[in-house]
Amino acid sequence: MVSAAASADGRYDVLAAACPTRQIVDRIGDRWSLLVLYALEGGTLRFQELRRAVEGISQKMLTQTVRGLERDGLVERTVHAVIPPRVDYCLTPLGRGLSSRIAELRNWAYTHIDEVNDARAAFDERVGVPPPRR
Repeated sequence: MVSAAASADGRYDVLAAACPTRQIVDRIGDRWSLLVLYALEGGTLRFQELRRAVEGISQKMLTQTVRGLERDGLVERTVHAVIPPRVDYCLTPLGRGLSSRIAELRNWAYTHIDEVNDARAAFDERVGVPPPRR
């Protein structure tokens, strides 16, 4: 049986563990990748600029994240032969093609965050979770 998550031609089904599309869904669904891609929507950034743009990401995690995005063809890394060394990161055409989808998700989050927070508070109250400290 083909799931509702199958591609139109039936070649891929993201719900299947062995489906190659699952790897990219896992990549963009991790903690940092969407934020890095969003930060690069504005144009080319150097590593430290990117790190400042994505608050809370460590140098190690940013390195791992951009390497994964580069491997998947979403981010391009350009090393300039200057002293001190300069490395720039930008979206590839493939990454730019994902930008509109990221914007849709971001806009959905902006629009519905109050509803999500209300749902969380109702759930926490229902199951007896104390409210978060501020």
